[in-house]
Amino acid sequence: MNGCSSPQEGSIPSFLVQRSDFSDDLVVEGVVESVYTTNVFCPSEVEGIVVYIVEDGTYVKEGDILCIIEDKDLDSDYESASINLESALAELNKVKVDLLLQTAMLEADVRSNEAATDIANLDSLQLQYLSDNQRKIRELELQQTAIRKSKIETKLRTLNIIHETEIKKHELRIERHKERIEKLRERKESLTVKSPVDGLATRAMHWLTGKKIIEGDHVWERLPLIIIPDMEEIKVILEASESEYKRINPGNRVTYTFDAMPEVQAFGEVIQKTSAGSPVESGSKVKYFEVEASVDSAGVLIPPGMSARCQIHLEQVKDTIIVPHIAVFDEDSIKVVYVKKNKFYEMRQVVITHSSLQTAVVAAGLAAQEQVALLRPPRSHIKSKKFLPDSIISLFAVNPSDSLINLSSELSNE
Repeated sequence: MNGCSSPQEGSIPSFLVQRSDFSDDLVVEGVVESVYTTNVFCPSEVEGIVVYIVEDGTYVKEGDILCIIEDKDLDSDYESASINLESALAELNKVKVDLLLQTAMLEADVRSNEAATDIANLDSLQLQYLSDNQRKIRELELQQTAIRKSKIETKLRTLNIIHETEIKKHELRIERHKERIEKLRERKESLTVKSPVDGLATRAMHWLTGKKIIEGDHVWERLPLIIIPDMEEIKVILEASESEYKRINPGNRVTYTFDAMPEVQAFGEVIQKTSAGSPVESGSKVKYFEVEASVDSAGVLIPPGMSARCQIHLEQVKDTIIVPHIAVFDEDSIKVVYVKKNKFYEMRQVVITHSSLQTAVVAAGLAAQEQVALLRPPRSHIKSKKFLPDSIISLFAVNPSDSLINLSSELSNE
């Protein structure tokens, strides 16, 4: 132990007191995660089987293929829609031909009626030479020809309106078929899922299996397929035991090291702690608690998923008196150390403000360069006792950290 003397046989080992920086650290394992991620989902209106998915941890660029999905129902729908479109186009052509034929027949009737009208008009020149009855018959025939002409012209106009309406109806039907085919085509294209950004692609966990998605898995719309983390801003998720969790507080500074990148060191601080623990394994009563810590500076890009060794600085005190825990003893509800005075010892009351598993901060009662015993001396070796005044002890009754500053000020005034 640094600062310990080399006692002669049978003597009590001691520690040379020096001023140094105190740090109570806790080491916990953690995993690097991205603060922001891009989630790539199974496309909407798609349900099928994964026939290809990019390998976990592959670096991809924008536009690279991430996943290919087979949707047999979609293929069947697309084929049916294509057949329906072809049928609608054929039906439109048939309607156009039928309407053209009817129009041609009416136009022929119009021409025939016009010829009959011309003949009747020629015959009307002879009306003056006919008897009254014959004249009336010819006049009625001319009226019938005029009426027939009007009917044919009306029918032709009506047919044109019907013609336009019927064609419009079929064209609208064709447009709907085309729109459906376009949507189905877009859905077919969406079966080939491409990366929206550059980054490190990791397979998402399947909601049903609880494992990462693989070829052959059944997927549906809004199911996450690939996660691409933003490597520019990362955090670390620590898994702390219950005893470790109780010692950690938001704001504690953290130093990170990485087994996969031994030359890299990063720094951050604890951001938040989860309130509920999770079993270490199914059925276990032992729980772990998640603690989230930021990464403020790293110098290099650290990929998500990498394990991290997290040294959490629970408490730090600069330039203070530190002794080993084994040098501090309980004596009638007070803390004491045994200061070496030549061949004997002085029992001295001390105030401990901070402590770790190995060392303690002595805020009052001890000075640098003094030697303290690491074992309790026999009573015959203790020649004097020294206690702290109440004015000193009262300084540490409320806030030990602030009391260190107050004590330094008080001693300076003295």
